[in-house]
Amino acid sequence: MAEITLVADTGRLSGTRPARRLRHEGRVPAVVYGRGVGPIAVSVSARELRAALSTDAGLNAVLSLQVDGQQFLTMARELQRHPVRGTLTHVDFQVVDPNREVTADVQITLVGEAIEVIRGDGVLEQQLFSLPVRARPADIPTHLEVDVSELTIGAAVRVSDIALPATVTTDVDPEAVVAAGQPPRVQAAEEAPAEGEEAAGEEAAGGEEGAAPAEAPAAGGDESGGES
Repeated sequence: MAEITLVADTGRLSGTRPARRLRHEGRVPAVVYGRGVGPIAVSVSARELRAALSTDAGLNAVLSLQVDGQQFLTMARELQRHPVRGTLTHVDFQVVDPNREVTADVQITLVGEAIEVIRGDGVLEQQLFSLPVRARPADIPTHLEVDVSELTIGAAVRVSDIALPATVTTDVDPEAVVAAGQPPRVQAAEEAPAEGEEAAGEEAAGGEEGAAPAEAPAAGGDESGGES
């Protein structure tokens, strides 16, 4: 994975007003930290940061951060965004060692066409969209491809089916489902009766079996004692 150079300015003031002023000037407040480093309060160009995180590597891009003549190998962590506009409002740059493993979430991309699922009017359901992995910064994949072309209804592709590079590992359960071939939704709905129908059926059955027999009519007065 290629490194991306980013220049950071130091000496920014802390607090809400200075941070708001920086954002107005097109800069993003940030902090650099790591083993033996900082924390150092800095700011970076919002446009350059956006471009750096928009490559194929995404948020896992390795950034060569230049700070007052020093160069730090970093990765962007703890990104904060504006709740409405979605723009970056703050970012932490973690200093990483190129020879030490780090943890990163890698996007999972489904490839191929699940022909058998389509022929059976089934539904291809992706259940896992990213995979936490451990690797050296330069070895983190930009994405992981999962082939679903052999998938059938009732079957699943699992984490164990993902072909990870030799230098990449994951602690996720190998049996965790990445994608599954589900039966047609109409069929599934027909096989599962509604709760109201089940309740109605139980009430009807209970009424037929447990109803008390009708009482015999009382004896008439003519037999019990009318004197002639």
